[in-house]
Amino acid sequence: MEELLEHAAAALEDRTRILVFTGAGISTESGIPDFRGPNGVWKTVDPKNFTLRHYVRDADFRRARWRRWFGEAPPDHEPNAAHMAVADLWATGRMVGCVTQNIDGLHIAGGLPADALAEVHGNARAIECLDRGHRHEVDAIRLRWLDGDLDPHCECGSILKSTVVLFGEQLPAAATNRAGEFSRAADAAIAVGSTISVFPAAEFLLAVADRRHPLIILNMGPTDADSLATVRLEGKAGELLPRLVEALEAAPPG
Repeated sequence: MEELLEHAAAALEDRTRILVFTGAGISTESGIPDFRGPNGVWKTVDPKNFTLRHYVRDADFRRARWRRWFGEAPPDHEPNAAHMAVADLWATGRMVGCVTQNIDGLHIAGGLPADALAEVHGNARAIECLDRGHRHEVDAIRLRWLDGDLDPHCECGSILKSTVVLFGEQLPAAATNRAGEFSRAADAAIAVGSTISVFPAAEFLLAVADRRHPLIILNMGPTDADSLATVRLEGKAGELLPRLVEALEAAPPG
């Protein structure tokens, strides 16, 4: 592994606009399960239920989602060493930005500035109505739910949902525009904790490799882009990514 880390650091040594692309695997060490692993989310729930169409049509499902969000104690998930390493890489000035498929907010909690992050699958920090996109504060909707409004709607009459993207729903325009800017400007990429199999999110990463820039893949298990990798690192993100960033910090770009 030491040799592979050295090769990865050497491939990135003169790069100053690195794109970091993260998936669920970067957060498993924070206690958040991934989706497709042996103990992944899709082993316990049916992904077909997590479609926009199902959400709109099934009021019971909506009520269950609000109950899970507002009626249960929030899990105590903290950023891990890999999230901190992404923020550390940003601080070196070598990084153009981070595109994440995650909705957990741990990149920001780990110190990455919001303008350096594109959350292309949304997040749970806001609620909006489906018809007109009216935004609502989470705390305001929580108070309504606690007061007995178990399937809250917008004042305009539209169904409300969090800004987490469901299957069949368009990705948020602001986040995808930012991700596109990061991708076009990048001169290298590091993929962390992703199988690189979910589109269109993966396109932002693959576009960098298509321009023949270095691609470092760090993941537990194979990915759909292993054949494109300059260096492939197998292991835990919280152990390997800090070591890679350390090596880059020790060798400023010339």
